[in-house]
Amino acid sequence: MDNDTQIQRSPLQSDQQAPHPDLEALVIKHCRTLWRKPVPEHTRKAFDYAQDWLAERGNPPLVLDSFCGTGMSTQRLAEHHKKIAVIGLDKSAHRLTKNTHSSDQYLLLRAECEPFWQLLEIAKIKVAHHYLLYPNPWPKSSQLKRRVHGHPAFPLLARLGGSIEMRSNWQVYAEEFALASTLIGFTGKLERLEVSEPWTLFEKKYAERNQTLWCFSGVFSS
Repeated sequence: MDNDTQIQRSPLQSDQQAPHPDLEALVIKHCRTLWRKPVPEHTRKAFDYAQDWLAERGNPPLVLDSFCGTGMSTQRLAEHHKKIAVIGLDKSAHRLTKNTHSSDQYLLLRAECEPFWQLLEIAKIKVAHHYLLYPNPWPKSSQLKRRVHGHPAFPLLARLGGSIEMRSNWQVYAEEFALASTLIGFTGKLERLEVSEPWTLFEKKYAERNQTLWCFSGVFSS
């Protein structure tokens, strides 16, 4: 493999050059247990607010933008999905305050994503489309359990149903996510992503650096 190809495959420093050997066993283990944890108070309040916001709109189909950062992607998704409710979640109030736009079409909430997914599942609220755009890659091999697909809450995504889309600039991460998604019941495909209009600030930066971007798109099928 030449140096240029290596740079495209691994745009970040990592001691891991292929999907983690423990991934499949870890996801299967998590599928056999129902993840539950105490919900932070701010996340519960955010969820209650979201329920009221959805009810005011007649409980339309829900688009969820998890780990939305500044909310730029949430705004783009609201423009893309007409007549549908879009909610962006991020744990950082600082990042969310950078969004100076407002619209009745979408809602930005400070919340922990995994407990919020848990509350959605308990309330039997389904997600029509779920986006996870450039989540933290946690590049060290020892950090597998901190990645979205290595977290014990990951099977909740299947219980929420609908379609799922994850984007990353790290091929190894994208391949892991695709494998883990298949294990929990999604049918989909992993492809290179061609960007014409960036949906996030990360996507804009990666595209400007000519990095290869990856997208897994799937639909829950079982």
